[in-house]
Amino acid sequence: MAGPTTARRGEKKSARSGPPSSGKAGKAGKAEKAGKAGSGGGGGAKKPARQGGSSGSPDGRPGLWTRFRVPSRRTLIITLAGAVLLAGFGTWSLYGSTWLRTEAVKVSGTGVLTVDEVVRAAAVPMDTPLASVDKKAVADRLRAKLPRIKSVEVRRSWPHTVSLKVTERQPELVIQTGGKFVEVDAEGTRFATVAAAPKGVPLLEMAVRDSPGLRRFGADRLRRAAGTVVTALPKALHQDVRTVEVRSFDAITLKLTGGRTVVWGSDERSTAKAKVLAAALKAARDARHFDVSVPTAPAVSGS
Repeated sequence: MAGPTTARRGEKKSARSGPPSSGKAGKAGKAEKAGKAGSGGGGGAKKPARQGGSSGSPDGRPGLWTRFRVPSRRTLIITLAGAVLLAGFGTWSLYGSTWLRTEAVKVSGTGVLTVDEVVRAAAVPMDTPLASVDKKAVADRLRAKLPRIKSVEVRRSWPHTVSLKVTERQPELVIQTGGKFVEVDAEGTRFATVAAAPKGVPLLEMAVRDSPGLRRFGADRLRRAAGTVVTALPKALHQDVRTVEVRSFDAITLKLTGGRTVVWGSDERSTAKAKVLAAALKAARDARHFDVSVPTAPAVSGS
């Protein structure tokens, strides 16, 4: 019989050569898996042990007890002694030394008052510790001795100066008494007597001697009502006012230039009344009598 053909012999050789190669690949895969398992499960090289003991943190940094140590008793004593010495030195510097003593008084904000008047009234003790200056007492003395002062700010300007920032009262009305004039501010406070009335300041006539309003409200409250009225007027209208007459709390009358009179009523709703009066004066230039006591129903008469 004839032997196998060349094609068949080739197929047998291919079949023999296939399995051995696949077997080698399988062995390589198993070796690789075994290597991975060994490295992950303790079969590989061991990691170096952590240093720092049990006080260390998991990431290898020093623990709290390592970073923050309780100071020793000696350190505490030295620190406390230093603090006491520093406090004592500071107290001595403020009150016992000659470094921070009062040597000057600086004044600002004055208009009518002079700097010398304010300095004398303040009576700030010189050559004393600046820290011991009683600021409230200085301010109280100024307001008591100089009623023109409405407010004052007292400050220590280190190392040697006391600073006084003054705000003066402004006259809104004047009351004539004999040949002199008493200035009155917007709050109804009488604060100074002068020989001549300030320019552009209306005269206040208090015709309330027998008025029930005087007994009920008092002169201070009635003067304050007059001050409220004049401060509510716009500048152009304010300069036309010559006299503010107060007969009672709800009977205030303005006398303007040109013989014009305005019945104002009380000081309530003064802003609205001022606006109504300004409009009425423009609309009725020849009128002589105006009534704005009820601002929603003003009245004009005379010519």
